[in-house]
Amino acid sequence: MKGVLTPLLRGLYRVRVHGRVNVPRKGPVILAANHRSFLDSLFLPLVVGRRVTFVAKAEYFDSKKTAWFFRGVGQIPIRREGGSASEGALAAATDVLESGGVFAIYPEGTRTRDGFTHRGHTGVARLAMRTGAPIIPVGMVGTDECQPVNKKLPRLFRTVNIRFGAPIDAARYAEDTEGLALRQLTDELMFEIVQLCGAYEYQDTYATKRAEDVPTDIAHVAPLQPSTAAA
Repeated sequence: MKGVLTPLLRGLYRVRVHGRVNVPRKGPVILAANHRSFLDSLFLPLVVGRRVTFVAKAEYFDSKKTAWFFRGVGQIPIRREGGSASEGALAAATDVLESGGVFAIYPEGTRTRDGFTHRGHTGVARLAMRTGAPIIPVGMVGTDECQPVNKKLPRLFRTVNIRFGAPIDAARYAEDTEGLALRQLTDELMFEIVQLCGAYEYQDTYATKRAEDVPTDIAHVAPLQPSTAAA
């Protein structure tokens, strides 16, 4: 898939990559990115030299038109209503990382529909603390210009910037005794993603309808302020 799609996408789009040195060449790693377009799941793995596994919403696997593609590239189905299916996806992601692989996830849970970067769900923090894998924050900029939400056909010859930040070590939160580690780690991650994106404003609400059962007034690691400088 990379051999076919990489030259095709690079011919149709201007893809600029920053900070790729932050992605380790071997060993388990979690790539955590903002989510603005369906094309995010194509651009991100194509600029990483290693195989990247995502979770994909289970509806893609229910349709014969798309199931073959998502199974073929090794994606993990997840039903967004939660429950045992979500735990199963988390377990499958754990298997990927424990085998030394690269797992990619969108902490917001779904594509933004209002242009903001939204509050992250704590699944990525759970995964990092369970496996010890470092988290690499990723800022995806311009993919929504290539294919906006609810548009079936992509727009060509746009510029996409993919920015990889410094690794976040979940072990720093291992000594937490107040039960806030998952939320604090997730908020630190979203802060880094917002800084990498630069122009996208942060909104402290969930992009999905279902919110986690955590207080909304827990303090952030740092104020989330949009930055105009490219990382």
